Amino acid sequence: MRKRQLWMVIAALIMLNCLTVAFFLSKAGGTAVTDEVVATVGKGTISRQDWLNEIEARYGKDILKEMIDQKVIEEMAAKYKIKIADRDVEREFRMLQTTYNSFSKKDNKNENKWKQQIRTSLLLEELLTKDVVVSTKELKSYYDKNKNQFQVPAAYHLLHIIVKTKEEAEKTLKELAQGSSFSALAMERSIEEFSAYEGGDIGYLSEADERYPKQYIETAKMLKVGACSEPLKVEQGYALLRLEGELSGKGYLFGEVKEQIRRQIALEQMKLPASAATFWDEAGVEWFYGKNKVAN
Repeated sequence: MRKRQLWMVIAALIMLNCLTVAFFLSKAGGTAVTDEVVATVGKGTISRQDWLNEIEARYGKDILKEMIDQKVIEEMAAKYKIKIADRDVEREFRMLQTTYNSFSKKDNKNENKWKQQIRTSLLLEELLTKDVVVSTKELKSYYDKNKNQFQVPAAYHLLHIIVKTKEEAEKTLKELAQGSSFSALAMERSIEEFSAYEGGDIGYLSEADERYPKQYIETAKMLKVGACSEPLKVEQGYALLRLEGELSGKGYLFGEVKEQIRRQIALEQMKLPASAATFWDEAGVEWFYGKNKVAN
């Protein structure tokens, strides 16, 4: 995975975690709510206010910085008339789906949030590199040397159930044929605990994935969306696969990724972290932790 893609994934996860914490903080709306007891330990209690104070102490600064950065990027993009085309967001989102294996069914429910984070990341990169000029010759040379970066592999969104014996696998397959929920059976029976917790969802897999047996991809290619496989012999026992969806492979032409390459080369030359803090002074940021003082 390219460094920039990884940064976007991490940033997206931070954003979602921050929003979750912010939701709890927003509940501190009145005396009755904040005096509410959220836990008892023997004769002692922990109030909602105590809990929220601890959350704010641990995460409040990071959440506020995230919110400021978002506003700064929006204002600077408007000031310099910078926009990101939907096709660029869709391309990055597609790359993210096929390279970040844990991007699963649960994440799809937050697709708009992921795309918004991608757009914000691209806007920031464009802002940081807006004055950098890279020759077409250099751009084309980079593209020719790194074409694999712009090839999105075919990927298959899979769920699996792993049980110890073939008999148990066949029994489970029969129940699935009779209408039982794959996710429910995965949670109930799969001995692969991590995916069982997610209803058997293991996200998108491509040819390059090394976490699962090669036969997963080979089997997925023969399945129709919504269909289940016959029992497959694997190291832990026997696996059943269900194909939830698939993405066809795609190669992007030079013209489609030229601006992406320009930003990438420019950021490497600048040797600066992709941070909105660069624009805090220009945006006139003042916050709870001090005027124009960026959080560490």
